[in-house]
Amino acid sequence: MGRYSDSSEQRFRQLFEREFDWMQFNLFLMRQRFGESVRKAIAIDASYISKSGKKTPYIGKFWSGCASQVKRGLEILGIGIVDIDSRDCMTLRAEQTPDKGYLEKQGEDYNLVDWYLDVLRKYKDKLLRITRYVVADAWFSKAKFVGEACLMGFHVISRLRDDAALWYAHDGVRTGKRGRPRIKGEKIDFEKLDLQRCEVLDIERGKAYSIKAYSKAMKRNIKVVAHYPESGGQKSISPPILTCRPKTSSNTTVQDSRLSFAFGIPSSSPDSMIVRQET
Repeated sequence: MGRYSDSSEQRFRQLFEREFDWMQFNLFLMRQRFGESVRKAIAIDASYISKSGKKTPYIGKFWSGCASQVKRGLEILGIGIVDIDSRDCMTLRAEQTPDKGYLEKQGEDYNLVDWYLDVLRKYKDKLLRITRYVVADAWFSKAKFVGEACLMGFHVISRLRDDAALWYAHDGVRTGKRGRPRIKGEKIDFEKLDLQRCEVLDIERGKAYSIKAYSKAMKRNIKVVAHYPESGGQKSISPPILTCRPKTSSNTTVQDSRLSFAFGIPSSSPDSMIVRQET
């Protein structure tokens, strides 16, 4: 930069040593681009960066989604804002993920989930002023991450395993007998839904049903949305539309051709949402 500009290298180095609130700066740009629309969501995702050498800080082994394997390099946790109306996203902040050695120094039980939560907690106040909805991929669908994020005031929408164990929620009256009250009913068969326990949702390109269910992984009641696209008896090749309907907000639609099973947990209610794509 010093070679191709009128300023010297020393000036650039001194300027880069100063602290700068990139989050606040990017929030300003985001508002200029998206306006004050309320239909927004926070997107978080970890990205692998190829890097060789031994002296680079926090270089280690991280998961590469493109290669579908663990590779040596760097990783950053990106935080962005998704505007649903314009179907666009802007990055707010990128935090470099520490290596295994750093995590071990923080404590025996401290792991990558705790570090991701610390990053979310660091920017919690600024993010909650925009929206409380956090969208993440399947890696974040862990009870620890979801529970802590809900305590911060966020509503997590993520992806579950395709073989997630789900039962119809038990809404019956307690018998008053001794023992633990029943918390779940029959196991859900998405090939044969009990329509009496479903709510039909207004959605394009197919049919969608909302179901109150109990999740074994989350150990709580959630709301499931099963989407059956109009394919004329053939497998659908169009990207699935995942429509989440929280009780206290307008509809939210997320499109992702790789997403087949997702869930969301609001921070203000014991219920939550799971969205399932059937093909």
